[in-house]
Amino acid sequence: METYTEKWINIEELSEYLGVTKDTIRNWIKKTDIPAHKIGRKWKFKISEIDAWVKSGKSAL
Repeated sequence: METYTEKWINIEELSEYLGVTKDTIRNWIKKTDIPAHKIGRKWKFKISEIDAWVKSGKSAL
């Protein structure tokens, strides 16, 4: 049985996916509970976690 491992994406890819600026993503990291993971010096995200966060309504500032 094959297991699918979800790819991590960076701020640039997430801003394109959500249609917002990179600055908006950075503000969300500072001011909300966006599911972001710092790996080294870079922020990484899982699309499935972001989708659940948006659907929960927590992305509205």
